[in-house]
Amino acid sequence: MIFTEKRIRRTRNLFITMLIICMTPLCESVRPLSGADSKNDWFTGKELVCAIDLGDDMRGAHGLETGFSYELIQKFAQDNNCTVRIITAGRKNTPDYMDSLHNGSVDILITHIEKAESNASLNVSHAINDCSAWVTADADHNSVRLINKWISYYTSTEEYGQLEERFFLHRTANPEKRADRGVITKTISPYDDLLKKYAKELGWDWRMLAAVVYQESKFSINSQSHRGAQGLMQVMPQTGRKYGIEDLTDPENNLIAGTSHLKRLQKMFEGKGFSHDEVIRFTLAAYNAGEGRIMDCRNLAAAQGLDNHVWENIVKIIPMMREDSILEDENVKLGKFQGHETIAYIENIQSLYKAICTICTAS
Repeated sequence: MIFTEKRIRRTRNLFITMLIICMTPLCESVRPLSGADSKNDWFTGKELVCAIDLGDDMRGAHGLETGFSYELIQKFAQDNNCTVRIITAGRKNTPDYMDSLHNGSVDILITHIEKAESNASLNVSHAINDCSAWVTADADHNSVRLINKWISYYTSTEEYGQLEERFFLHRTANPEKRADRGVITKTISPYDDLLKKYAKELGWDWRMLAAVVYQESKFSINSQSHRGAQGLMQVMPQTGRKYGIEDLTDPENNLIAGTSHLKRLQKMFEGKGFSHDEVIRFTLAAYNAGEGRIMDCRNLAAAQGLDNHVWENIVKIIPMMREDSILEDENVKLGKFQGHETIAYIENIQSLYKAICTICTAS
């Protein structure tokens, strides 16, 4: 049969159309997800409870995983039009969040990959940063499927790369060790922008506030003391409530509470014969030991004929505060005070500040 030119064109167009139809699924499977593709109405309007159980960031091998995951799950909630309530695991009395998934009190668990994969009855997401994974318990696997879709999209973005760099570029490297190695850097922590913002409200060099936060928590949002102090600045819950803050895990909320407390303490010393540096030392001493203890020490120093506007003079009289005889001294209201921790606290922060100024010269 001899084909006319018209029939040849029709056959060729049909072949091209069929080829496109056949190739589309394959192309879709390898095409990077766009922001729109990563979203789904499945999560819209929901409040998700997310538990982050990644161990102690202050001593962990992978760095600031909890802070990284905290921001990642918030980004997920933003992209998927839902809200998230975040629980972080403390060092003691941590519940079994696998059980919490099963009973429905937790919707998503972020944990280390090996722990996530140890429970075959749960749904485990793609690995994130070769370290953690997200775990769900819904029977139809829909949540984890959509989570994987979002992870595939978001981890391919420049924004994700910047987030990962913020948290893992320096991990939890000690500023003093970095200074000894001759490191020069523009960044100290993942929270430098917040530190600059709230240090300015105090009238401090932001690197001093960075030294305080490193001393308190090593920039770990899930750090918790045996006394119950929490987060970046180790704020006690009752202190947080005093400044209108309930969620002390949130980095900015914790800094608001901590620096608000520093600001109140600082007013006790400003304009009263203290140099700027001494104001900071006494403010930090009061932050660590309480203003009543520091007032006792200052009263005793004055009674001994020492200038109580100088921290070194307070250090000199603290041994007297440890003696039983101090209980009879009318200058001392709160009794004996050991003071070892507070002396070391001021020394450590001064040393850290010096190191941070060495590695980060821009104030």
